[in-house]
Amino acid sequence: MAASVVGGNSYILVHAPNTMKYHGSTQQSDRHKNPESDYLKNLPNYMRSFEDAVKYPPNQTYIGNISPDELAQIEKPWYQNLDQGDRYSDWGEIMPEDEFFGLVQISDSFDLVKLEENFVNEIKPKLEKNPVITKDHVAKLSGTNKDEIKEIVDNGNGEPLYIDDNLVGCVKSAHETDQNLNAHVMLENLMAKASGSLALLHLGNQQGVDLSQTDYVMEVSEEACGDVNQRGGGNFAKAIAEIAGCENATGSDVRTFCSAPAHAMINAAALVEAGVYEQVAIVAGGAVAKLGMNGKDHVKQEMPVLEDCLGGLALLISKNDGQNPIIRTDAIGKHNVGTGSAPQAVISSLTTTPLEKLGLTVTDIDKYSVEMQNPELTQPAGAGDVPASNYKMIGALGVKKGQLEKKDMMNFVQERGMPGFAPTQGHIPSGVPFVGHARRMLDKGEISKAMIIGKGSLFLGRLTNLFDGISFVMEPNQGDVDEEGTVSKEEIKQIVAGSLRDLADSLSENADNESDS
Repeated sequence: MAASVVGGNSYILVHAPNTMKYHGSTQQSDRHKNPESDYLKNLPNYMRSFEDAVKYPPNQTYIGNISPDELAQIEKPWYQNLDQGDRYSDWGEIMPEDEFFGLVQISDSFDLVKLEENFVNEIKPKLEKNPVITKDHVAKLSGTNKDEIKEIVDNGNGEPLYIDDNLVGCVKSAHETDQNLNAHVMLENLMAKASGSLALLHLGNQQGVDLSQTDYVMEVSEEACGDVNQRGGGNFAKAIAEIAGCENATGSDVRTFCSAPAHAMINAAALVEAGVYEQVAIVAGGAVAKLGMNGKDHVKQEMPVLEDCLGGLALLISKNDGQNPIIRTDAIGKHNVGTGSAPQAVISSLTTTPLEKLGLTVTDIDKYSVEMQNPELTQPAGAGDVPASNYKMIGALGVKKGQLEKKDMMNFVQERGMPGFAPTQGHIPSGVPFVGHARRMLDKGEISKAMIIGKGSLFLGRLTNLFDGISFVMEPNQGDVDEEGTVSKEEIKQIVAGSLRDLADSLSENADNESDS
């Protein structure tokens, strides 16, 4: 069978403190209930600068400038031990909010994003310096009189865009009565599109990744676009592909809460291995609603509100090139409808069950990537260290199955796990942040197997109480290139084995005949 490989990856962050302050769901809810709340009054005192967001070690880990193992060596709290981080990496960047507003307008196809004239003049030269923003992109920027923007906002027809409390633009409503196209929904969707586009553009900026040759794009965020007649009908994928120059691609959206990226990777691998497409891109933009989701608890702890970044990613799944790591599609872990919601049953269906199909134990996987939420974001809210909890559960399963000594369980957690480093953006942390690091480590021979595990909470949609989950293993490439009209090594082995069996049966039959005579 032909193999599929992970041929590229990009990871981006957008530092968006003002978007968090005015449009994150927690802040919006508080503003609706009590505009004079102590939390809203204190929030500006706990908002980070762009420089601090760039130097924050988990952010540097997410975009690939430092490894998870290096992050584990940095003393906590990480927000008090800032590294000398770079804005750019081999995989992507951390973009400041003012430039991002420009990218949001570039991503707008219906003249819904209005930016103030002087502001446009300020951000144009900045965007021109970005290695993935083209002249054609910058040419889409246009300025509007500030009084006109203020009138749109004051009349309730637009959501404001602020930089340091200065009104620099707005996102207009796309329909007078359709709530699916109101200004807030359009702001969320356009920011998801823009951040996803930035990730895909960075994927194309990598050596050897020609986005114009991409056949199919899957978008895997948690937003939904559509109107009153088809709420959530889509299609983010083709909208992002258009901005990124994937002129030969079609595409669709994959939605299943947090686990969508892992589902999409398996779907893409299957399409490539079946020969339907040669190159499939998976892309995700950020979730505005989750900005500052645990902000109240951060402020209570007198720490920066760390949920101030939109996350984005793009992954390339392509036919075997003999170099990039392969995806094992012969043993996919999946949470079946009948699996139930008990934590042990869920994690077993995603780890030990598929590993047993391959004749492997939990200790045969060098690194697990489950829910990679940064614990500094979740622990103040009482949610604990989510990755560590998952690793302990996997280790406990290994002990129960006799694959691991109980005394070695914490060593297992430390060696096979890693600290969480992804923003709490829902779909972003779920397994896939480690794919880039896994590619790098597999290529260097530092590990031989990595398991990527996506988990989701379907009950949030109030249609079912089920959980969701899916997993797969990444391994080094053995250097076998799949070509049309050729037979793979595995197929040759099967042919030879079959021929040897036939020969042995023939010799045995002849011997029996001679014995009878």
